[in-house]
Amino acid sequence: MEDAQTLLNQPIWRMIDQSTTGLHMSALYSFGMDDTLCASIGAKGAAATVRAWVHANTVVLGIQDTRLPYIAAGLGYLKNHNYDYIVRNSGGLAVVLDEGVLNLSIVLPENEKGIDINRGYDAMWELIQEMFADFGQTIEAREIVGSYCPGSYDLSINGKKFAGISQRRLRGGVAVQIYLCVTGSGSERADIIRNFYEQAKKGEVTKFAYPEIKPAVMASLSELLGAPLTIQDVMLRLLLTLKKKAGLLQAGELTDEELLLLDGYYTRVVERNEKFLLDVKE
Repeated sequence: MEDAQTLLNQPIWRMIDQSTTGLHMSALYSFGMDDTLCASIGAKGAAATVRAWVHANTVVLGIQDTRLPYIAAGLGYLKNHNYDYIVRNSGGLAVVLDEGVLNLSIVLPENEKGIDINRGYDAMWELIQEMFADFGQTIEAREIVGSYCPGSYDLSINGKKFAGISQRRLRGGVAVQIYLCVTGSGSERADIIRNFYEQAKKGEVTKFAYPEIKPAVMASLSELLGAPLTIQDVMLRLLLTLKKKAGLLQAGELTDEELLLLDGYYTRVVERNEKFLLDVKE
């Protein structure tokens, strides 16, 4: 299996920056984009790609969230607090996106032996550690109990989570996705999800174990590092780190062929989302 360092050391990294334009698009667009890139890179041999994306107030739900007993009440709470909501096609539970959350996707081809799932996670963890190495803080990867969308690759500093990682695999491509809480209050974001679960569960016993959110265990990088970081600051750190890894780092957009693929994958994501939400309303 390839190790994390090898995965980051690509001969070419294509960089697609949607950290500004994404604010005017539904978050569904980003999941269609990553499916498109998986198919293009995995099946068509396009260059390994890093994509940065930011969306306005949106709660991205996992499939399990749609099975909450009072999900309609939870969605009503989000709407009343000016949050859009979608159901994503990759794993995990509810997370918050807003103007202070930078999402990164690294999309790679699986080699003949395949990329072990932990190697994908390790590659993203390695990237984030290098981006913020100058602060001299230890960034751990372990589950932070009480956080939203908890997992074994929660990224934290001094026990407070600022990022979560997921993966999407499609047609020979692997998209490793991370959300980075860069600015603002991590605990206030967690409070939104805590209240959502309270409204959507209402204390009922469920077959699936939903997290008991403790807002105090979550924070933003600005809070944890004591630095007034911006999305643009983190983008610069990303570019400088990738320059060290890549034989060639090039700014890019989707090719004409990829734009054709996007039309189909985006439509699929939208239709799937509508189906889940229609089932909820019924």
